[in-house]
Amino acid sequence: MTTRLDLGISGLRSVEGNILVCLTQNPKYFPDCSGDPARRTLTIAAARATGAHIPDLAPGQYALSLVHDENGNGKLDTRLGIPREGFGFSRNPPIRFGAPSFSAVQFLVSGAEMRQPIRVRYLF
Repeated sequence: MTTRLDLGISGLRSVEGNILVCLTQNPKYFPDCSGDPARRTLTIAAARATGAHIPDLAPGQYALSLVHDENGNGKLDTRLGIPREGFGFSRNPPIRFGAPSFSAVQFLVSGAEMRQPIRVRYLF
């Protein structure tokens, strides 16, 4: 049995660019999913982000991160290691220095359709 995960993305400061979504079950590859052969990624036009969903998820623990790639260059832009574009995580944990841990953002997919609200944050 698989599940559809609806993303409740809020807090976008503009509808420019894209939302880059990364979903992983492996803490080793969190938060950017690079190198994870089992990752699920999604690119959504920011103007249509409110209707985003990820279909066909198997049951298990997942962690989600996203970037509001406002300039459309396919990555999170930083300056001195500080994000210049928006970002968000499943479960909306407090942000301190660096990305939250996998355990702070993980959530259980167990069969029924579910919704994961994600608030996009900007530091600049």
